[in-house]
Amino acid sequence: MNKTLSLRKRLGLELYRKIHQNKVELHELNTLFWECTLRCNLSCLHCGSDCRSLSNQKDMPVSDFLRVIDEITPQVNPNHTMIIFTGGEALLRRDLEECGRELYRRGYPWGLVSNGMALSRSRLDSLLAAGMHSITISFDGFSEAHNWLRNNPRSYTKALNAIRMLTGETGIAWDIVTCVNKRNIDDLEALRDFLIETGVKDWRIFTIFPVGRAAQHPELQLSNEEFTRVLDFIRTTRNQKRIRLSYGCEGFLGNYEHEVRDHFYTCHAGVNVASVLADGSISACPSIRANFNQGNIYTDNFMEVWNNRFQPFRDRSWARRGQCADCSLWRYCEGNGMHLHDDQGRLLVCHYDRIC
Repeated sequence: MNKTLSLRKRLGLELYRKIHQNKVELHELNTLFWECTLRCNLSCLHCGSDCRSLSNQKDMPVSDFLRVIDEITPQVNPNHTMIIFTGGEALLRRDLEECGRELYRRGYPWGLVSNGMALSRSRLDSLLAAGMHSITISFDGFSEAHNWLRNNPRSYTKALNAIRMLTGETGIAWDIVTCVNKRNIDDLEALRDFLIETGVKDWRIFTIFPVGRAAQHPELQLSNEEFTRVLDFIRTTRNQKRIRLSYGCEGFLGNYEHEVRDHFYTCHAGVNVASVLADGSISACPSIRANFNQGNIYTDNFMEVWNNRFQPFRDRSWARRGQCADCSLWRYCEGNGMHLHDDQGRLLVCHYDRIC
């Protein structure tokens, strides 16, 4: 593939870069993740956080998280600030509805990310009654590939049942996310057709980065040729317009920009996206290493931290080293996603270099 950017692509990237610079300056919070538990009912091979079913970290009380919400409310528009419950497995908490109702009362839309194992009909009805606005279900291929990755023989059936329940719902935004690896890459076309037949409208694809438990399983990593093949598949599928498919938010993709996603690449971590982690740490995307945590809700005011301590996310000049030091496309990428840097800030993966 010719990796030289076309003039049209560069013009689009330049315009989007200016828009992003303005967003950095304003740093308006519009997405807040709550890592509401580190407990999980699965032990997935690719888990970046290495969660286990029994975590030593106790779940944060709902009242502590709501105190953060009340701190931010005077400085944000609740209707335009999405709260997302994540984990671990968020559905292991029985009090999500309590928190959801309080968020709804305050005017915040909220949703969650789940593996689907604990999503029964009655639980879905309970969540909807509490005002749930969106949900994402992880679905990693057909039964053999999904159960292998999720390390549980019942996980495929549970996830598929969750998806089939959601296809009958209106008034809620939902999608599925698939982590592509060597076990499921050959099934992508068949999987696409199956999802369309099942009633899925929105699908996101991610590739797996070597952090946490995933670092112990090299078979999870695609070759450069396979990675490029995934991008080609996404582009082709988008052009067919039978299902809304996009590549995940990570990674600058050169000439694939705006062709495998609805937008050009940018890392929103610490610019529009923040998180409250299970131990109270204040961070950006929950996948980012703890070295980049900026404070803690038990010792700091959240909005003071958000407004004054997120410089490593908003000024990425520190990341221009190693393979990024002399890169001519730095202005568009700024060192890739923050979650792709290790504890020392070194870049683990360059998506652009992987494109063949």
